Amino acid sequence: MKTASVTVRIEPEIKQQAEAVLDQIGLPVSVLIDTLYRQIIMTGGVPYSLTVPRISMRDVLTDEQFDAMMRQGIGQALAGDGRPIDEAFRRDQLSALSGLMD
Repeated sequence: MKTASVTVRIEPEIKQQAEAVLDQIGLPVSVLIDTLYRQIIMTGGVPYSLTVPRISMRDVLTDEQFDAMMRQGIGQALAGDGRPIDEAFRRDQLSALSGLMD
């Protein structure tokens, strides 16, 4: 029997946007919270990454920083300093799986 309550304070705009998405997929907020709690129990932690990205995001870069990053990437591509996309994804998938086993 479900009798426990969860009360949180959240910015109204965030709440509205999230609930609009949940409405579109037909998922009540209570079901989402219940499944999140169950995933926390099953995984022994938060079921998604809570890390700061190591790659700078465009919205925090100046135009000069962005242009420099693009020049570096183009230089690496022209020099053949890269790997096929399927290999890159496979490496990321293996890394994610090994993180689950730690």
